[in-house]
Amino acid sequence: MAVIIDGKQSAAAVTDMVAKAAARLEQEAGLKPGLAVVIVGNDPASHSYVNAKSRMAKQCGFTSVQHTLPEQTTQAELQALVETLNTDPAVHGILVQLPLPAHLQSEPVIQSIRPEKDVDGLHVVNSGKLASGDLTSGLISCTPAGAMILVRNQHGADLSGLNAVVIGRSNLFGKPMGLLLLAANATVTMAHSRTKDVAEVCRRADILVAAVGRPCMVKADWVKPGATVIDVGINRIDAPEKGEGKSRLVGDVAFDECAEVAAAITPVPGGVGPMTIAMLMANTVTAAYRSVGRPVPTF
Repeated sequence: MAVIIDGKQSAAAVTDMVAKAAARLEQEAGLKPGLAVVIVGNDPASHSYVNAKSRMAKQCGFTSVQHTLPEQTTQAELQALVETLNTDPAVHGILVQLPLPAHLQSEPVIQSIRPEKDVDGLHVVNSGKLASGDLTSGLISCTPAGAMILVRNQHGADLSGLNAVVIGRSNLFGKPMGLLLLAANATVTMAHSRTKDVAEVCRRADILVAAVGRPCMVKADWVKPGATVIDVGINRIDAPEKGEGKSRLVGDVAFDECAEVAAAITPVPGGVGPMTIAMLMANTVTAAYRSVGRPVPTF
């Protein structure tokens, strides 16, 4: 039976380091890290995520500001708010919660955030730094950064000699995850919907990362015995066993059967998810340190 990788425990360790770094910055430089979160509309899931992020920011000792905009907010109004936050010296991190309402374009908004305040790590400058192998001067997308910490906890910082397979090639997760694994010296294969015999490709992986948004797609016979399996999927499926109309969360990996084959595996929930918010906090305190030219803490 595989070791269950506890994302909550790892996230707590990161946020503890963040809180200490924030307190040190305030004590030594008189600067409190500031995170501004922008949410548009009434999507319940988005509000739940934003509230969790705001609570965590306050726990870390940040100044946390939430801007809740009505559903009918225009593109110009949203971008004007982002520009105001760009020029506010008390704000070190800006996060615009996605998805936006259908009438708004997310990409121009994300690209209008100053790269040094882009704590989601989605600006082309930050993406480009990662692609060029620069892991020190940009901000790395939170979910892959968090998943990478879980990988490091199992295998150490140097992945030389290990084969890694990432299923999924999204800009949000798949591509940056592949680049992080590559930077750690893994031999990386990017699998996706057009990959021929994806199960056979996965069976060669010492580190298998699933991020496709298809419930329980990865089966036990996809997993190399002794592999580390990182499940990034979050899918809500019907759970009639819990009662009429009830549902439950599952990942992209068939957890129970894959746990019989893998050496280590992340659960859903409780695996990669908590790491995403932890790395958002880490990016914010990193941005604050850089804003006053101080050496950045490592997480």
